[in-house]
Amino acid sequence: MLHFRSSAVLKELFEATLKRPLSGSRQKTWLPTRHCRFGTASVDARAASARLKVLYAATPYPALLRAAPRAASFRSYCTKTEGAAELLDEQLKKDGVAGGEESSDKRKNALPSLEDLLFHTVAEGQEKIPAHKFLTALKATGLRTGDPRLKECMDTLKETLRNTSDGVTLDRHLFKKCVQSNIVLLTQAFRKKFVIPDFQSFTSHIDELYESAKKLSGGQVADYIPQLAKFSPDLWAVSLCTVDGQRHTVGDTKVPFCLQSCVKPLKYAVAVHDHSTEYVHSFIGKEPSGLRFNKLFLDDDDKPHNPMVNAGAIVCTSLIKQGASNAERFDYVMNFLKKMAGNEYVGFSNATFQSERESGDRNFAIGYYLKEKKCFPEGTDMTSVLDFYFQLCSIEVTCESASVMAATLANGGICPISGERVLSPEAVRNTLSLMHSCGMYDFSGQFAFHVGLPAKSGVAGGILLVVPNVMGIMCWSPPLDKLGNSVRGIQFCTDLVELFNFHNYDNLRHFTKKHDPRREGGDQRQFSFGPLDYESLQQELALKAPLWKKVSPTESHQDSSTTVVYRMDNVTERN
Repeated sequence: MLHFRSSAVLKELFEATLKRPLSGSRQKTWLPTRHCRFGTASVDARAASARLKVLYAATPYPALLRAAPRAASFRSYCTKTEGAAELLDEQLKKDGVAGGEESSDKRKNALPSLEDLLFHTVAEGQEKIPAHKFLTALKATGLRTGDPRLKECMDTLKETLRNTSDGVTLDRHLFKKCVQSNIVLLTQAFRKKFVIPDFQSFTSHIDELYESAKKLSGGQVADYIPQLAKFSPDLWAVSLCTVDGQRHTVGDTKVPFCLQSCVKPLKYAVAVHDHSTEYVHSFIGKEPSGLRFNKLFLDDDDKPHNPMVNAGAIVCTSLIKQGASNAERFDYVMNFLKKMAGNEYVGFSNATFQSERESGDRNFAIGYYLKEKKCFPEGTDMTSVLDFYFQLCSIEVTCESASVMAATLANGGICPISGERVLSPEAVRNTLSLMHSCGMYDFSGQFAFHVGLPAKSGVAGGILLVVPNVMGIMCWSPPLDKLGNSVRGIQFCTDLVELFNFHNYDNLRHFTKKHDPRREGGDQRQFSFGPLDYESLQQELALKAPLWKKVSPTESHQDSSTTVVYRMDNVTERN
């Protein structure tokens, strides 16, 4: 509930008009407020609303911060506005806020800068901030100091600390200098405006799920590719990246491993991005096969069933950069994957490639079968395509870099940590659809039923999981079940959806509610995740609610200092 102290005219206005309309009565001058359904608002009502905002914004900022007894809370109703415009006009004239340009100038002069407000939030009344305190607070929001979006801020911080007397602390002026290049992103982070507002609480649950799955000891490490059999069955890692670039990792997340079949949805996305859905699916179907992933079997149209089985993936490989050499094609896909990973680690295991090619009799058989059925584009060199196929399966990632790839899919093709569009929306939509229906080998139906999220598994032990519009996750543990999926990975994904409402159909009306990490404290709140500019944020700070409040030690027993401090409050907690 919003609390604020109004002027005399506002008090008169609200006390005179806070009444519900009689049911069935027809009013033309009802001003819509929060939680109110409405039809058509009159021009007068809209004008009154606009002038109300101007009056509130033009109030000298210290007046907003002045210590005062808490006003009685009130409930928001639909507000009748007869006479409201006249009352506001009269008060505006008294306050000298009649002109639009003048009110705009006053508003700008009244508002402190975002840099100042951020400093007072972190400083908590102190005149200087230890750099480690700022970095710790930043990490709590989910952002990393190595985030590419914060590079300028971090570089300036390092340079500034080298030139300070103690090399540790920053005063207000130096702090502002460091953060000004990334102030919009930092303000969103500290105001909990990211998709997961209470990130520390969320990651504590992730750690618990990780530890629970770690206890499992079943499954066998894949050995039909000799190089894969060398991995320890005790390796277990989970990394996640949200669409806002919040990061969390736990376990063996820096150990490189090969994508294997996890690369299939990624190269399919590249093919659709380069060509079109119609062109790609003139060679490959869209249906689950109901058969093992490496079967020599085609659909009734003599096409592979889908791009997630070996036959479909081999044909999909032939569609990328047709006519180019394998070296050019490989570099092309590698550059795509590096962009998806925000330029984090993407490598290549030549040993795995050689091992794949030496033990790839089944895939060679599939290749010749596809060639016999004329499944490839005209002029395709089948053996060259198979070499390229083995190369793509041997691309290495870590859990951390792969989670950014998954987050790029969750974010509609835009990499969260670079802001670069890598894939078209069409390519992402089609990729997620096929991952949902065909991505988990013969377990795809069960996974769609119980987990309800797009995913792709690989025989190296990885599971690439996408929570659309929220985050991407990579789980990795080499021991596999009889269907070729990671035992620990399947358990983690199942437990994740049992705890959080990430299942595709968890949010149906009247459905049993699970915890929603997208809402702070589980409350139903609205968040805006789009990019904001400096002025928009500054105006929002003034118009939506008194976000910054002055706290005196005489009013709060929790602060024993004699310095008056400023704190940043989340907008959503006031609405």
